[in-house]
Amino acid sequence: MWAGPGRSRVSIASDVVLGYLPQETDDLRGRTLLEEVLSVGSQVTDAGHRMKVLEHEMAELPPGEERDRLVREYGAMQDRFTALGGYSLEAEAKKILGGLAFSEADFDRRTETFSGGWLMRIALAKLLLSKPDLLMLDEPTNHLDVESVEWLERFLVAYEGAILLISHDRDFMNTIATKVVEIEGAQLISYTGDYEAFVHQREQVALQREAAAKHQARERAQTELFISRFRYKASKARQVQSRIKSLERVGRVEPVAKSRRNMKLSFPKPPPASRVVLELDGVSFSYGDKKVYEQLSLAIERHHKIAIVGPNGAGKSTLLKLIAGVLSPTAGHRRVSPKTKLGYFAQHQIEALDPSKRIIEELQASIPRDVDVKPRDLLGRFLFSGDDVDKPISVLSGGERTRVALAKMLVSPLNLLCLDEPTNHLDIASRDVLEDALEDYEGALVLITHDRHLIRSVADRIVDVVGGDLAEYDGDYDYYLSKRHRELPISAPPKTGAPSDPTAAKERRRQNAQARERTRALRKDIAAIEKKLERTTAEMSRIGEILADPNAYSTDADIGKLSREYEACRRRVATLEESWQESSERLEALEAAGAEA
Repeated sequence: MWAGPGRSRVSIASDVVLGYLPQETDDLRGRTLLEEVLSVGSQVTDAGHRMKVLEHEMAELPPGEERDRLVREYGAMQDRFTALGGYSLEAEAKKILGGLAFSEADFDRRTETFSGGWLMRIALAKLLLSKPDLLMLDEPTNHLDVESVEWLERFLVAYEGAILLISHDRDFMNTIATKVVEIEGAQLISYTGDYEAFVHQREQVALQREAAAKHQARERAQTELFISRFRYKASKARQVQSRIKSLERVGRVEPVAKSRRNMKLSFPKPPPASRVVLELDGVSFSYGDKKVYEQLSLAIERHHKIAIVGPNGAGKSTLLKLIAGVLSPTAGHRRVSPKTKLGYFAQHQIEALDPSKRIIEELQASIPRDVDVKPRDLLGRFLFSGDDVDKPISVLSGGERTRVALAKMLVSPLNLLCLDEPTNHLDIASRDVLEDALEDYEGALVLITHDRHLIRSVADRIVDVVGGDLAEYDGDYDYYLSKRHRELPISAPPKTGAPSDPTAAKERRRQNAQARERTRALRKDIAAIEKKLERTTAEMSRIGEILADPNAYSTDADIGKLSREYEACRRRVATLEESWQESSERLEALEAAGAEA
């Protein structure tokens, strides 16, 4: 128990183990990867030692109250030893490391040879292996690729302890959370359900409080009018005093405070572009002796919005740098249309901001001479107003630096954007603004992000990077998932293992949880596909009605453009229908496998 100022108090049961994922990794030095992760096994060693001590003490005590107490402690310690993994600790550690995308070759590497993002994964692996009663996670998905996030979701869904997490990943919260706690005005407000349920409930609460505040305001106005009219009339003195006391007793209902300001982000209309804005033809690339790509080809057209996906280390950022011209191919050709105006955003742009400059100086230095941009107006759209623009870069938070780097991209019109993890350090409100801006952006886009909500909302083409090869999917993220799910084997949880075997029972629970999560994910995929199919069909019908109207051909309507849009909608409908069919068949197969189990 911890007691703070006044009456504040934090109570923690004596036998509860807390686990916290910090954002600092400075102490991860001096061991190999596997040794570092297994270092949490000191709890197993301590538990085993205590069990031996208890066994010795119980053997020497006669039956009685003291011996019963030791027996109870021994039982609790044995449960703890089993929960921590006991002798299977190393196998469990390797399993967790594999889920977080470490290879067996990494197990003997010194921890100091890993980058910051991978060190965060090591810290997460240690925490998951320690299996605390309360798992506290601060932005656990920040340094994970999509596959590792999905693995972590399955792990946490099956986790038997309590979980407290901070995250800006909406899909992640919708999968894990059963309660959302919002901090508002120095108070904690709890909502039951996942993130989507929280948003809905919060809107309802805001409407109810606004209505209650208006109703109370009317009643107070009437009461105050009565008091002012009859304050000095003797026959009404008792009623006046009663009304005055009632006003003093009743607390004022305040409407929910308006949300803080959000970014106002919109990309300038892109300049005219050729059909193919950029092409990689037979490109190869190596880092020294390590080959990353060989004979790689990719064409980016002016309407493409491409998301590059794949596990960490597959070469996603390298591919984006080749596209952006940051890296030069060791063989092959990178062809860029003369009309292409390319903008590139990556984490090194944030790190490259000059810490000695003020925000407005940093922006002014990036404005071309022939471009008319008002720096203060542009920074105001990114929430830097008044004296804020004179802050030095050195004092800015990660989110603020991201906003400055994004602002620098808007100083001139672009028709090809290359973005590497643009949502890192941004809160959900800012992510929503960026998402809307990218949806409305009329140029070509190539995007790397672990934010699946952003991929779903923006991308209409997926490039999957695996083992130096590219697999292209001419459809959105749901279509890509349906294709990927189709390739995964369907297997029901095994029926083997004695009911009394705790290891087998735990494995069954884990597999059942994974099956439920796959089913839930597919249902969400199908629902999303149905919404998109409904919107696209409505748009196709709208354009079809215009094309069917004879008067349209005698007006200024761009019939050629409308025809192309109608054909694009028709292809989109066909793709969505195929994706819906495949996902539905996959769901039926999973449900059938679950029923047989």
